[in-house]
Amino acid sequence: MSDTRDTPDMRARIHDEILDSLDEERELELDDDRLALLIEEHDRAPAAGVGRNHYFKELLRLQRELVRLQHWVVHKGLKVVVLFEGRDAAGKGGVIKRITQRLNPRICRTVALSAPTERERTQWYFQRYVSHLPAAGEMVLFDRSWYNRAGVERVMGFCTPEQTEEFFRDVPEFERMLARSGIILLKYWFSITDDEQNLRFMMRIRDPLKQWKLSPMDLESRRRWEDYTKAKEEMLHRTHIPEARWWVVEGVDKKAARLNCIHHLLQQIPYDDVPHSAVILPARQRKPDYHREPVPAEMHVPSVY
Repeated sequence: MSDTRDTPDMRARIHDEILDSLDEERELELDDDRLALLIEEHDRAPAAGVGRNHYFKELLRLQRELVRLQHWVVHKGLKVVVLFEGRDAAGKGGVIKRITQRLNPRICRTVALSAPTERERTQWYFQRYVSHLPAAGEMVLFDRSWYNRAGVERVMGFCTPEQTEEFFRDVPEFERMLARSGIILLKYWFSITDDEQNLRFMMRIRDPLKQWKLSPMDLESRRRWEDYTKAKEEMLHRTHIPEARWWVVEGVDKKAARLNCIHHLLQQIPYDDVPHSAVILPARQRKPDYHREPVPAEMHVPSVY
């Protein structure tokens, strides 16, 4: 059983997690050159796993490759779907954020659907997902997907055993249809340990900026860890097909998981440089009668800072 006591070791690990969160915010705001300078000045060796300096440098390198991939997807009219599945707090959102961080949201978008409406519950199960599939030149990342039926819906009793079995019969053919239509489908399962999920939940409880991530459903999933394990094992076994195989990402080390997943994703879609015309900034037109009217003082946002 996981240890939930407020021990010095637990407090130290939560402190390290908070520092990692601050690193993430810094990472999202700084440009490449300033970020590289900052991490060289303030690098600290990790207790285990990927060091901050190496992590940031590799992340930026991989993100540059993602931009190249994005250009190639548009150039070749590819249709890419990537599913991210895993337990609560396994790190799915973190890797999705790093993939999309420097990409064009019109080309690469994230889909994270809420619970189905009453109307959607009466539809063909896959129907509400189909409308989010990509057109040519698009990438769609599903933060949880139709595999909700094999996981949370099954474990929490939101579907019947008959509906679960129907899903397992239908999903291989559904994914083969996607492949035949030209969609590149990748499926990632983020794997973490019992103790690691316990730590991440404890951190969210302690961090006011992350408490919103803990829903009553998340807490109940924590209690049903073993039920989720059995559901996950059957799901991977019955839906691992040549046209859409599963890839398991070891997620205990969040930084390593992000790098490994992005690196693997880049290997699955052959791409090359796309020729671009040189960008030339045109000279601004200047008209003799141009006059810029002053903005009324009452329209200005107060300069508090």
